[in-house]
Amino acid sequence: MNYVLLVNKQNKIKDQYLKSLELVTYKNSKQELLQIEKLCLTAYLKLKEYLLKKDIIIDISKAYSLEDSEHNTGLAIDFMLQEEDLEKYEKIYQYLKDFGFILRYPKGKEDITGYSYQSTHIRYVGVIPATIMYKNNLTLEEYLKDFSGVLVVNKEKNMTSRDVVNKVTKLLGIKKIGHTGTLDPLAEGVLVLTIGKATKLGEMLTAYEKEYIASVEMGYLTDTLDTTGKILKEKTPAKDIDLSILLSSFEKTYLQEVPIYSAVKVKGKKLYEYARENKNIKLPKKEVTIKSIVLLTTFKNTFTFKCLVSKGTYIRSLIRDMGESINEYFTMTSLKRIRQGSFFIDDAYTLEDIENNKAHILSLEEVLKNFPTIKIEDTTLLKKIKNGVAIKNTFSISDKVVFQNKDNHVVAIYQKVDDELKIYKMIKND
Repeated sequence: MNYVLLVNKQNKIKDQYLKSLELVTYKNSKQELLQIEKLCLTAYLKLKEYLLKKDIIIDISKAYSLEDSEHNTGLAIDFMLQEEDLEKYEKIYQYLKDFGFILRYPKGKEDITGYSYQSTHIRYVGVIPATIMYKNNLTLEEYLKDFSGVLVVNKEKNMTSRDVVNKVTKLLGIKKIGHTGTLDPLAEGVLVLTIGKATKLGEMLTAYEKEYIASVEMGYLTDTLDTTGKILKEKTPAKDIDLSILLSSFEKTYLQEVPIYSAVKVKGKKLYEYARENKNIKLPKKEVTIKSIVLLTTFKNTFTFKCLVSKGTYIRSLIRDMGESINEYFTMTSLKRIRQGSFFIDDAYTLEDIENNKAHILSLEEVLKNFPTIKIEDTTLLKKIKNGVAIKNTFSISDKVVFQNKDNHVVAIYQKVDDELKIYKMIKND
């Protein structure tokens, strides 16, 4: 069920939605029988009970209707007060978000919604979207079109990165969500999600170093290079391995062979597809840099280490390579990404945090705060930037620069090319 469904003069309700709509009956104080979407009614009754404790008595005057496009969703409610009191309206608006409702047609947003201000027309969208819209003063139209940001997730084990994206997509009701830096199902830790226009920043967010904590078991090697695969080779490990020296020898730049079980494409096909078909393929190699690597713990035939690596480094492959360098077999047993660029595990949110509306979504301005930022108030120059026109580098920029409008919103990211600044990423040109 899509609770962030946009229905207005331009977006008509679809038959597929109506077929999935589960309506229940509610009797108001006038003894009228009204139909409302099931979850919407549950949320309304909680809102009504809460407001009653604040000495505010509300009821429903209109709900599901075939004659009105917004009411046709079953998620729209026109409420009425027992006593007309302007102050009570303001209090109600303040509490709506906590129960998943928004004031659908607010004052001053008529040009955006296409409808005049309606003081009693509320719409159920879910607690998380409603909270975001309230805090950012957004209508439903603005939320779905313009809301952007970065959400740092602490991914659990046994989930794919796509699983996390799908979950957050459903919670936010926004389809345009991506991730930077895939984590295998076995791995956990920092997974950076980009929302809306922030998906354009993917390259900038993945171009940084990453830090991991990994666990290793010595004595065998699998086809996946971790414990999820089939054992290919076994051997009792030597007793005199100096792991500290071994690890320090890998603080270097070298050509690393990409694991067969990976999403890297060769001849237009992902490597893991070749593996599943038992087809031999020459595995590509790419240059990686192990910037630091430190032994943390040892116990019998296992050890853990922490490493800081360049983009594109496979820790599974690093572990294999360390074993091979001393004629041993090493396999990764666990992996946790504790940092990706400027995003740290301590600042990441679990899916439970997100579900409970306890996560902070970073704005584009927060994400780009470490780049030179220039506010453009000259309307002529701003128009050029919005159109992606190259401009003179009168700002002495050495690499990239973020241009903002007078409201401090990111408009575009430009990059120095020779003596000019040229468009790198257009964020908002309307």
